[in-house]
Amino acid sequence: MRHVAAYLLALMSGKEVTSASIKDILGSVGVEADEKQLDVLLKKFDGKNVEELISLGGSMLSSMPAGGMASASSGAPAAAAGGGAAPAAEEKKEEKKEEPEEESDDDMGFGLFD
Repeated sequence: MRHVAAYLLALMSGKEVTSASIKDILGSVGVEADEKQLDVLLKKFDGKNVEELISLGGSMLSSMPAGGMASASSGAPAAAAGGGAAPAAEEKKEEKKEEPEEESDDDMGFGLFD
């Protein structure tokens, strides 16, 4: 992912994107580039329109479930299949609310402005 981010930053600069430019960007934040991953990235992106790749990737991401939740298109079957887990989660939330909160001494007596 860091190589893709550096690729996009190099692309935004308006210059030709090379392995050296990506290495410079990663090096500026103290990250070493992996030669194998960099070569694969440059081969896969060679001759392709980045805007099209981003829109294609966005459509792929929108079809994936996030955080264990089913996507909107398959919400009903997933809810029916996992119906037994929802009440257990609600019981845990109620248990957590019943516990009295104790004051934390994480700051060990020192405040931010002391």
